[in-house]
Order: sequence, then C-alpha cells, then structure tokens
Amino acid sequence: MRSMSSIFSSGLKSAPARSGPKDRAGSPWDDRDPIREELFSVERIEDHARSLAVAQAVTARLIRGRSLTKRLADNGAVLLGAYRDMVGVIDEGGAITPAAEWLVDNYYVIERQIREIQSNLPSSYYRQLPKLSDGPFALYPRVFGLAWAFVAHCDSRFDPAMLIRYVRAYQEVQPLTIGELWAVSITLQIVLIENLRRVAQQILEDRAARQQANDLADRLLEIEGSNAEPIETILAGQTEGG
Repeated sequence: MRSMSSIFSSGLKSAPARSGPKDRAGSPWDDRDPIREELFSVERIEDHARSLAVAQAVTARLIRGRSLTKRLADNGAVLLGAYRDMVGVIDEGGAITPAAEWLVDNYYVIERQIREIQSNLPSSYYRQLPKLSDGPFALYPRVFGLAWAFVAHCDSRFDPAMLIRYVRAYQEVQPLTIGELWAVSITLQIVLIENLRRVAQQILEDRAARQQANDLADRLLEIEGSNAEPIETILAGQTEGG
C-alpha cells in the first residue's frame, strides 16, 4: 500500500498555491484554499521550526481545548459526499477530471485513515497535549500548529529526514513532551486530510461551474423555432443565478 503522505501529495499536485492562516486572527478552518505556502529547503524549514518554537506560547495548565476530532469527522463527511457525487457521475456514464478520479480511487485509504486517527486520539490523550494560548490555533494542540506549518512549507510531500530535522530544530529552542512526539504523526495526517477536504470541495465547485457553462451553451445553441428563448433572457437568468 502506498503511504498516506504519498497519496495525499499526489492528490494535491493540481491545487493552487495559497497562504495559510498563520497571520490571521480567525479559525484555521475559515480558509477554504489548500494549505500551501512557500516551499522551504531543509535549512529554511529548520529555521522556521526555531522561529515557531520562540513564537508559540502554550496555556498555563493542561486543558481539553478545542476538538480536532470534530473537524476530522466533518472532513470525513465532506470527502464521503464528494466520493459519492463522483461515483454517481461515473455510474451515469459521465466524465470526471483526473483529480476527481484520484479521489474515487483512493477514497478507501482515506476513510480507513480517518478511522485510525479517531481511534489513536482518545480524549484522555488529547487533554494531555499542551494547547496554544493565542493565534489562529489557540486552544488547539501545539503539535498541531507545528504539523500545519510543516505541511504548508513542504507542499504536502512527506520526507522523513526533513521531518526529523524540523522537529529537532524546534526542540533546540523548546522541548516537546513525549505525548507530543507521539502525536506528530497523527496531527500530520489530520492536516493532510484537511487539505484533501479543501481539494474535494474545489473539485465539486469546479464541476458545478463547468456544468453551468455547458447548460448555458446548450441553451444558446438550442434551435426550437419560435419557441426559442431570447438570448437576453438566457443571459439574464445566468447572471441572476450566480
């Protein structure tokens, strides 16, 4: 079986580059664009880890914080909906894009991974993870913010050697707990699945836009004698419909 990181990076190849929420005050879930920022070399990712270690402040005591599993479940529902939508198109003999085909082919792996994450992140363990005290990741685990930055700056491509150097560089400034070190893999998977959710939403939105354009073209080319709609009426309807 291909590794999850390999599968995720393949699925994200066509996603447009966007900035993440690092400079925003809102929730990390507010942005619908894929999590992708400037691609860093090993040396730059190490420097970034040290900067994060200085900047990230945690709460004074261990707290439950905000739930990641709730968002994970929501991501699972969105991905399932996209999968069913694409399978429906295929069953009807329609064509889908390579990105949509990739989602259909790999959905079973994604679904299994979501179940494993939910099993490996019980509430008792989650509570023990230090939570960030401010910023867009406030009250989420510190290690989650660390994982998000790594995914953003490596373009969702998993390089074990780079990850090790990234975590080591962070710990040169701020040591992580044993629980956090165990959670690095889990939180990386959560961020990658978040990225897949965003790509799946783009697939559905792009398909809807193409379908709308095709419907408009069909109406403009339709010849029904005196029953044909005036072009102005057709275009006005498209404008009003968004």
